[in-house]
Amino acid sequence: MFEIASSGLRGWMEDLVAGVLPSVYQISSFDWVLVGLYLATMVVLSCYGLHRYQLVYLYHKHKRNTPGEPEGRFEKLPRVTVQLPIYNEQYVVEQLLESICRLDYPRDLLQIQLLDDSTDETQQVARAACRRLAELGHPVEYLHRNHRTGYKAGALQAGLATARGELIAIFDADFSPDADFLYKTIHYFTDPKVGMVQGRWTYRNRNHSLLTRIQAILLDGHFVFEHGARSRSGRFFNFNGTAGVLRRTTIEDAGGWQFETLTEDTDLSYRAQLRGWKFLYLPQLEVPSELPVDMTSFQAQQARWAKGLIQTAKKILPLLLRSNLPLKVKAEACFHLTGNISYPLMVVLSILLLPAIVVRYYHWSGQLLYLDIPLFLGTFSSLSTFYVLSQKELYPRRWRRAALMLPALMAVGIGLTLTNARAVMEALLGIASPFQRTAKYSTDQSRAQLARGKYRVRGGWLPTAHLAAGSYFGFCILCCLLIGNWATMPFLMVFVMGYYFTGVLMLVQSRQSRLASRARGLLE
Repeated sequence: MFEIASSGLRGWMEDLVAGVLPSVYQISSFDWVLVGLYLATMVVLSCYGLHRYQLVYLYHKHKRNTPGEPEGRFEKLPRVTVQLPIYNEQYVVEQLLESICRLDYPRDLLQIQLLDDSTDETQQVARAACRRLAELGHPVEYLHRNHRTGYKAGALQAGLATARGELIAIFDADFSPDADFLYKTIHYFTDPKVGMVQGRWTYRNRNHSLLTRIQAILLDGHFVFEHGARSRSGRFFNFNGTAGVLRRTTIEDAGGWQFETLTEDTDLSYRAQLRGWKFLYLPQLEVPSELPVDMTSFQAQQARWAKGLIQTAKKILPLLLRSNLPLKVKAEACFHLTGNISYPLMVVLSILLLPAIVVRYYHWSGQLLYLDIPLFLGTFSSLSTFYVLSQKELYPRRWRRAALMLPALMAVGIGLTLTNARAVMEALLGIASPFQRTAKYSTDQSRAQLARGKYRVRGGWLPTAHLAAGSYFGFCILCCLLIGNWATMPFLMVFVMGYYFTGVLMLVQSRQSRLASRARGLLE
């Protein structure tokens, strides 16, 4: 009976293909073009995947180049300005200021600028907090702009007009450095070539949920292997926009903070390194921060970074490729700044997948499997290897837990495809968009409840789009089942999981945010 049903389904499948895609198996030239595009997309994705292996190799090859203690120490400490750019951060601004005021540094050599572009009650909360802390003797200054020209970059550039420090430390609203942060960083600037020192992010709410644990692993991969490999091997790497210290003359020599991109930190970093400034990364210098706790905020953050890097690539790569820098530096910069092109390629791959499956079933059967396996290993296996090894490097005793989370990690990564692909295409086409802040909810539960109600990020069409994409890949699985293409099904299942997980989570968290909004109305 099963054989009868199977043959009936197979016949239905052949009728479907003949009715819907007749040209797929009747016009051989179209077949070659279709499969050629599919394989070409996989090859390009594999190149970026293999690049991750190279980063792991460079990280270990140049392990001895990790910065140790600074070679010199200031006899007379430099003046430091701490800049705190914020925008509508009502529920975290006080904890930010209190954390910065705990920095251990002579008060006559320290200046703290709260750069507030807020348009809501954050202004009143921030002014009151600055006034209270100033009365206690802390060198806190409140600067407010009535516009958002240049967004964060504009606020930082405006703050430089009144900054008195030789060194500029920058922290976003959710960061809380240890008291000895400045003493651990400033003495590296005794080397006149050093223009920036970057710390490693850690996460207070790492174990808040499955989503935050996955985000932490993704960012750990960035800080361990990307920053680690690039900084150790003499390639360019970027200031992360927070948890770092820059020399003021480095900022000015590079042309100041500029507003053409959404990743002003990477833009400035490349311009400064092109001018010959040396950047240092201190993996041992941990700075606690807060991860986005809802999927919509996480996607908005990742889309901003994806778009900003492509914008920076368009701006910086022509200058860099014309420079006299070594080929290895230029190649790494190309991979770094263009890496997010993989997202629109993933969309192309998704569109080509179903017709490619059908064409291969009728023409090449299993012959292309010999190409699929190495391409799959280069494209997707590199991701799992990259992130598991980063966890092993950071947590040698408990890294195996991260390996158990690989399916969820892959699913969340795939769930970023639609938003990041749109962001990349906007960057390529020159479509401008505002700097969309990442909502900060605070680790205090009562404040977090209020923040979710007030700073709710709407998903709009995204949940529906993700569920539709998941359904499409579910249909692809059905097609593979009918034609006996078992090898492709596990690969497709990851896509189904990713899109459905993202879409459902966005719907659930959207409802939670609406409830939080009602609760905020009652509490306030």
